[in-house]
Amino acid sequence: MIIPVPTTSSTCKQELPLVNFQKGLTKMESLFHNRNKDKVVVIMGATGTGKTKLAIDLAKHFQPAEIVNSDKMQVYKGLDITTNKVTKEECDGVPHHLLGVIDPTSNFTANDFCHHACLAIDSIVEKDGLPIIAGGSNSYLDTLVNHCSEFRLRYECCFLWVDVSLPVLHSSLQSRVDRMIEAGQVDEVREFFNPCGDYTKGIRRAIGVPEFHDFLVAEANSADERTKKRLLESAIARVKINNCTLANRQVQKIRRLNGMWKRNMHRLDATEPLIKGGSRGCEEVWENHVLTKSLMILHNFLYGEISVRSRIISSKDVITAFSELPSSMALSAIAAAAH
Repeated sequence: MIIPVPTTSSTCKQELPLVNFQKGLTKMESLFHNRNKDKVVVIMGATGTGKTKLAIDLAKHFQPAEIVNSDKMQVYKGLDITTNKVTKEECDGVPHHLLGVIDPTSNFTANDFCHHACLAIDSIVEKDGLPIIAGGSNSYLDTLVNHCSEFRLRYECCFLWVDVSLPVLHSSLQSRVDRMIEAGQVDEVREFFNPCGDYTKGIRRAIGVPEFHDFLVAEANSADERTKKRLLESAIARVKINNCTLANRQVQKIRRLNGMWKRNMHRLDATEPLIKGGSRGCEEVWENHVLTKSLMILHNFLYGEISVRSRIISSKDVITAFSELPSSMALSAIAAAAH
């Protein structure tokens, strides 16, 4: 069953200007597209590795670009804290599709995702924009890239794998759960609570919903404070464990997909930025370890290979070039400066 849905989230919607074509280029030869296949960027990684941040950073450097969400829980309306949806401020004007637009009680399948993702990607390409798919649901990506003939015939993909050492990621995920609790996750789930709710379909499958069932039932039945405290602490502990378990499964799946997509897949080590997260100089570490490499990979994917002697060119030089020049010219300028 195909679920009718608008593809763009109203919380992050903002029209970006069309690309300024280089002299001599026709619309059929626009910057991100050629006569063979249109280009799509796919950002993947386990939960909590920084996929959303990278997608937004790249979208701002390769305008006009728009993001297609591929997280199977974030497609649903509601539970924004629990599903860790990107905020309007974090979107920073970059349009997002399939984010918080699906009825939370419905079952949005991988085939539904393929249908609506293709519609969103087509709409972006028609505006001569760059589609960036980002999210942690690798079953969605697997179905789209490997089993959707329409997508395979029309698009060429560059895969960016944001990877983090599992011990570091586990620690970060546990801290993130604490921040979500402080931000009001329990109150959010309480408003969504139904003692007879089905935790096998829709948004109720999301980690951070079924774990609180016993606590919320006890609360509804006026249990004593000691019992409620014990159940709440147990629920939070299970959320942390289940997030780490999910991350492990996602990494295993990505490694299998890497075997299929290796030629077009690039691993980005975001361990150090996650360790430094929130500290002074964190953004610089992110740029050095993740963003700069991503910019150069995408430039080569979109515009053709250009050799740059990275031992001479600093990350700051690359970021500055991409900020001040059109993306199609930035790496050429860097390469010229390096020789």
